[in-house]
Amino acid sequence: MKKIRSLELNCKNESPEFLQTSLAASMTLGFRTGKFYRDAKLYCVNLLLTYSNGCKAACAYCGLNKDRHIDGNEQDKSFIRVEWPIYRLDQIIEALNSQKCDHVERICVSMVTNKRAVEDILTVNKKIKSQTDKLISSLIAPTIITKDWLIDLKKSGTDKVGVAIDAATPELFKRLRGVGVKGPHRWEKYWEIVQESIKVFKKGNVGIHLIVGLGETEEEMAYTFQKVHDMGAEIHLFSFFPESNSLLQDKAQPGIGQYRRIQLLRYLLSKNLIHYENLIFNTQGQIIEYGIDDDIIEDIINLGKAFKTSGCPGKTLEVACNRPYANSTPFQAYMGECRNFPFDPSPEDIKLIRKQLFDYSDSFIPTIDKSEIIAKDDVQ
Repeated sequence: MKKIRSLELNCKNESPEFLQTSLAASMTLGFRTGKFYRDAKLYCVNLLLTYSNGCKAACAYCGLNKDRHIDGNEQDKSFIRVEWPIYRLDQIIEALNSQKCDHVERICVSMVTNKRAVEDILTVNKKIKSQTDKLISSLIAPTIITKDWLIDLKKSGTDKVGVAIDAATPELFKRLRGVGVKGPHRWEKYWEIVQESIKVFKKGNVGIHLIVGLGETEEEMAYTFQKVHDMGAEIHLFSFFPESNSLLQDKAQPGIGQYRRIQLLRYLLSKNLIHYENLIFNTQGQIIEYGIDDDIIEDIINLGKAFKTSGCPGKTLEVACNRPYANSTPFQAYMGECRNFPFDPSPEDIKLIRKQLFDYSDSFIPTIDKSEIIAKDDVQ
């Protein structure tokens, strides 16, 4: 991967003047060279508040975990599979206003659990709002904010809020994010902030991040989905991906069949086509019936939207935050395990998805001619 080194900065540069960007965002902004597998495009630039003393949380699966040891410093840590280089906010805004970012419809500014982030995200949002025409989402840190602060967040220019609950059950949350890892997060606090966020930003404008594969059953995930839906929030779905040197670095990703069934569940629920009470599970808590006519299921599968990335919309796009290959590598996507499609699945993709939905084993490896695989160093 080639770098435009003149734009990349050292670890002493912190928010609000400086921000980290995802690798995909860096490429979209023109700060890094490279191309996306299958010519995917990023429509939402993801920005992360950054501090030399990092995030104060200890989530077992997260690359930003304060106890995760790497060669380098806190700001060199990878997150959601990739590195997050640092750039000056002014440079980011200049790139956003250039022709190369005409297709970008949304910015997502993410907090970390650091007390400075409470004011810094407001400063960053206001500057982006005043100098660009992009929509703004904010991924907030419930542990360090108050109910009243949410009003200030809305005034700063945010129209959509994300809350990364991640773990589907209180037990998993406690074990992986709370006292189980000596972390500061509490299940009750997170849901309290979800409720307050819905009051401030209204129904449909709050997205709950949930990660498949942290140890929950499909039945437990379905129960939490119904809770989120009934509250009036949206579900933004992720697949677990092990971060090196994290506590869960040796944990396998969820089986592709499990992830596909949960993707389909999320879509059907979001369209009010099903309800948790009508689902049928086997003894392992896996979904075997969705409680609606098979013809409807078949139509939804053929449509393909259920298996695309779920995230905040744009001005013209149903989903702007499409995060190309955030949950799986381009190689995995090539091998038939594109977890969240950043574009419409092709007929061949749908054919494979249909097979994967009925796979109830721990893993699924599609048959492929390995001689067809070509390594591409510059593919994200």
